[in-house]
Amino acid sequence: MASALVSYTQYTHFIFALLTARPSVANHTLAVYTTSQTVGIMRGEVNFHSGHTLRVFEQIDFVAHRIRYYSYEVIYQGEKLWWHDPMPHPHIPELQSSHPHHKHVPPDIKHHRIPAPDLSFEEPNLPFLIAEIETSVEVS
Repeated sequence: MASALVSYTQYTHFIFALLTARPSVANHTLAVYTTSQTVGIMRGEVNFHSGHTLRVFEQIDFVAHRIRYYSYEVIYQGEKLWWHDPMPHPHIPELQSSHPHHKHVPPDIKHHRIPAPDLSFEEPNLPFLIAEIETSVEVS
């Protein structure tokens, strides 16, 4: 998967092929655009048939072949269920196993964080995020 981060064109093709191939995805507003010759942004929402929405923001460095920053939020019926971000929290020992990647979850969603070992700066995160929502829907 890391090869998808090599260029704007490859990443865009990878993202839109993934969205097209997932029957759980109803529609999306994701857009990938460049902010310079080497940096791109992906932003928008992925809407699922289940009613869940995944809000996505990524900044991608196509020279370094990595995601510089991301924010992913999952919303259902107007309620934020969880979100992922890479804000470092070196003072929280429980998060060090996946530092800086972590997930905010209830209760006290702003302060309750758990490790997120499946997220990466070196590979696209969207396949994991879609699967996470699909699994959540199957369980509920």
